[in-house]
Amino acid sequence: MIWKVEFTTKASDQVANLSEKAKESLRLLVKDLQTSGAAPGKGWPHYGKLEGHKGDKRHCHLTRGRPTYVCCWALIDKKTKLIEIYYVGTHERAPY
Repeated sequence: MIWKVEFTTKASDQVANLSEKAKESLRLLVKDLQTSGAAPGKGWPHYGKLEGHKGDKRHCHLTRGRPTYVCCWALIDKKTKLIEIYYVGTHERAPY
């Protein structure tokens, strides 16, 4: 079954500031999240759970180099298969 991936309003606005390479990586990540769920696998650079946060939050890097773009998402509801992307932007401003 396909997982539903939603963007917060803030994350939707942040996508406009990404480079084209980062936007393409984000599209691929969203496809992976839709098919694999909140754990897209080790194929994504620096993928991992965020420790010390309430709930099941994860992140991965979309690009390497400078600036490094990251994506952060949360597993909202495992039963209804809902994932929410809440941050897309530079590593320096990531909320972790």
